Amino acid sequence: MTYIAPSLLASDFANLQRDIEMINSSEADWFHVDIMDGIFVPNISFGMPVVEAIKRHAKKPLDVHLMIVEPERYIDTFFKLGASVISVHVEACPHLHRIIHYIKSLGIKAGVALNPHSSIDSIRDILPDVDVVNLMSVNPGFGGQKFIPRTLHKISTLKAIIKQEHLATLIEIDGGVSLANYEEIIAAGADVLVAGNCVFGAEDPIMTIREMKFQQNFF
Repeated sequence: MTYIAPSLLASDFANLQRDIEMINSSEADWFHVDIMDGIFVPNISFGMPVVEAIKRHAKKPLDVHLMIVEPERYIDTFFKLGASVISVHVEACPHLHRIIHYIKSLGIKAGVALNPHSSIDSIRDILPDVDVVNLMSVNPGFGGQKFIPRTLHKISTLKAIIKQEHLATLIEIDGGVSLANYEEIIAAGADVLVAGNCVFGAEDPIMTIREMKFQQNFF
């Protein structure tokens, strides 16, 4: 099964409720919510009041991606705001094991994200404890970037490790996912596709989501 997680970073902020309701009516699985602090990445995105508003209207789980320094300070906050998945960056966490186990203790999914330069080896020892690995396929901070082809190799490498160790860890791909490349991304072993401009910039977002989820061309 392929999970589709439309990224609200690419939505129309002036019509956020409309776009959330559109995703509610689609066959998407999660809402991907990027939290940026302007320090870990060179951009600022949603604050807590916006996430609270998103949760009021969202009928699907919130997949919260913390692209921030000291993410451990905000785990409780985003849990209380309704996150079903919280992912932190390996590059921002000197005590990753502690943070992953704390997220899991809250009864939600714990994820770890890797920037394009980070090796799979950096999470090898924590992998059995992780529910989701978010492989960044662009440099984080801005939407609309092109997919980094090398990510396909990272996906297949990580998938082989997950199978070898008989884990249930999901591989999430975040950045540059499009109708032109989603099939090869899934073929490499991805389980979750974060789709931003691909969905919200589409003429028919509902059908775009359906095509990616079921790998069939409905157009």
